[in-house]
Amino acid sequence: MTDPHTTGTSSHGHGPFIAAIDQGTTSSRCIVFDKDGRIVSVHQKEHEQIFPKPGWVEHNAVEIWTNVQEVVAGALDKAGITSADVKAIGITNQRETTLLWDKKTGEPVHNAIVWQDTRTDALCKELGRNVGQDRFRRETGLPLASYFSGPKVRWLLDNVEGLRERAERGEILFGTMDSWVIWNLTGGTEGGVHVTDVTNASRTMLMNLYTMKWDDKILASMEIPAAVLPEIRSSSEVYGLAKGGILDGIPVASALGDQQAALFGQTCFAEGEAKSTYGTGTFMLMNTGETPVNSYNGLLTTVGYRIGDQKAVYALEGSIAVTGSLVQWMRDQMGLINSAAEIETLALSVEDNGGAYFVPAFSGLFAPYWRSDARGVIAGLTRYVTKAHIARAVLEATAWQTREITDAMTKDSGVELTALKVDGGMTSNNLLMQTLSDFLDAPVVRPMVAETTCLGAAYAAGLAVGFWPDTDALRANWRRAAEWTPRMDAEQREREYKNWLKAVERSMGWLEEEE
Repeated sequence: MTDPHTTGTSSHGHGPFIAAIDQGTTSSRCIVFDKDGRIVSVHQKEHEQIFPKPGWVEHNAVEIWTNVQEVVAGALDKAGITSADVKAIGITNQRETTLLWDKKTGEPVHNAIVWQDTRTDALCKELGRNVGQDRFRRETGLPLASYFSGPKVRWLLDNVEGLRERAERGEILFGTMDSWVIWNLTGGTEGGVHVTDVTNASRTMLMNLYTMKWDDKILASMEIPAAVLPEIRSSSEVYGLAKGGILDGIPVASALGDQQAALFGQTCFAEGEAKSTYGTGTFMLMNTGETPVNSYNGLLTTVGYRIGDQKAVYALEGSIAVTGSLVQWMRDQMGLINSAAEIETLALSVEDNGGAYFVPAFSGLFAPYWRSDARGVIAGLTRYVTKAHIARAVLEATAWQTREITDAMTKDSGVELTALKVDGGMTSNNLLMQTLSDFLDAPVVRPMVAETTCLGAAYAAGLAVGFWPDTDALRANWRRAAEWTPRMDAEQREREYKNWLKAVERSMGWLEEEE
């Protein structure tokens, strides 16, 4: 046993604690949190990315389950605690990634098909029939796209020998990664619990947002037998107890898709509160209260969270394809900077963008446009423009794209953004944070605990077992590390925004429609 005082806080070994498992796209990790919502220990392990063909992305679910067990053991070990000190375990996960496995043997019938995988493109077009992308949008809040799980399930049933028959006989279970982890944690073939939560179910394209149940009509249209589906439960309740292994007997008490977990971890419990996660791309979610808001402005309608038997809380979600990856591109492809952090220094060496605007539509434009024919442009160039101006334009691109999504959210919901809570790697860039606040004309707040995804899963699990009494206690627990307020005058903001929108227009229609 190591000295409990070597890893940070003095509470180690005393407890009680909550553990959160984050089964992500590139790695799985476990974080142990204390009563104050502080991180006690972290253990993380990457898994293999499998690319069988261009556009196809898979994961080995058995490798992932092995890694999950390993990171849990590692996190407890680093914290110097035993499972007796852990009051509950929460789960958060990469969303939409799809797995089918055999109920009797626990063996996956195929690798998991990852959310990024585009093999169902043609199937989605076919499912759209004469209606197109919006065929199931009213019921599910989602456009028909290869992103979501439903079409992936259908693809597996159509393409794995004999699978449809086994599925119809009730021998096969479907799940997103939350379901796979919970089923294995709670005993697997020995009575494992087959459940998912409302947030993950809302990304399958098979759940009706209004009834919170699987939609029979959609199942029939997609030709998916209901027998494979998990039971839909709330995001914060005890699904079962862990069986065997290091967590034996501990309540498994929460599940939330990663972006929703971040919304919860940022304590966005009131209508109009939003969080934006700045990574490779950016995901922004806004709490819209207890009614689903249909989007007419290119956003997704999704379930934000549901606590026990309380009403579900809905959210609007906007995604931006290229944010952090634009900075990487400046570093790796252009060689204009040597490290990501350097972009801030370079951008700060000039007063403004020198008239240059950078629209990074490298793989088309995501929300609110959804234009796959767009490609990146730098507009407004003159001989005056230096690489420092371009660096500034790069940071402004992330802020303007966020502004476009907040505008779409306000149009759809009628709710003004009150404040934006931010997390993810790019939030260490103070210039970007100030620019965001200036462009949004709203405060931007960064929390103490940057690991908001795991924190959200921990909060939800803690609520379920009474570790924290209510969401007010969580709000009190959440601490801000920094806040930025707008400093830009309205006239300048509008002028710059107009220029940005002109640049966006120039990125469209670059690719001709190839049939």
